[in-house]
Amino acid sequence: MNILAKPIGYLLSFIYGYVDNYGLSIIILTFIVRLAMFPLQGKQTAYSARMAELGPKLKEIQTRYAHDKEQMNQKTSELYKEAGVNPLSGCLPMLIQMPIIFGLFALLRNPLGFMTDPEMLVAVHEAFFWIPDLSQPDPWILPFLAGLSTFLTQAQTSASDTTGMMKGMKYFFPIMIFALGNSFPAGLALYWAVGNGLAILQSAYFNNKHKKEKLRKEAEEEVRKKLAKQNR
Repeated sequence: MNILAKPIGYLLSFIYGYVDNYGLSIIILTFIVRLAMFPLQGKQTAYSARMAELGPKLKEIQTRYAHDKEQMNQKTSELYKEAGVNPLSGCLPMLIQMPIIFGLFALLRNPLGFMTDPEMLVAVHEAFFWIPDLSQPDPWILPFLAGLSTFLTQAQTSASDTTGMMKGMKYFFPIMIFALGNSFPAGLALYWAVGNGLAILQSAYFNNKHKKEKLRKEAEEEVRKKLAKQNR
């Protein structure tokens, strides 16, 4: 975490030098991070959409071979191969994002440990809207927004998950984020809530793009079928 925390700290100090507001600097930093993750978000959303399409077939396999795990795994692998889907590819974007997330976590939890600019000694204690000190926890509003945005992002990405564990995580993780938000600096909760808000917008954009692409392919396939009938 410390490896990336220091360069991100330099970036945050640089942004603060222009906007002169710690809360706004965190929001701008969040925009920069989400923009850098935009291609990964696209791949993650495309994978989730593809898995959602395979959902009914996966559920059918799970029901049919519920008492034969070996056969279930074999049929599932065959389905993935036939559809051209690699289950591990869904984890890759998140694995790439994790070092950045951990670096931001370390920085915003202990900003003075990674920023050497004397001006930031005061900046991290600035007020932001209703928050009197961004270095201290916000008891309700930001933790609630962080938890709610986490729930919405989970709902977007786990629509195709049918296992009880994943359904449980859909509710447990937002509650955990809300609880942690009550003890972490408000600056970190602000980053998390804004970042999730941007992720929701990005997912909506990619989902809409995927639907349009799917409709276009279906229309092209329908035209090909009609032309084939006419040529017979």
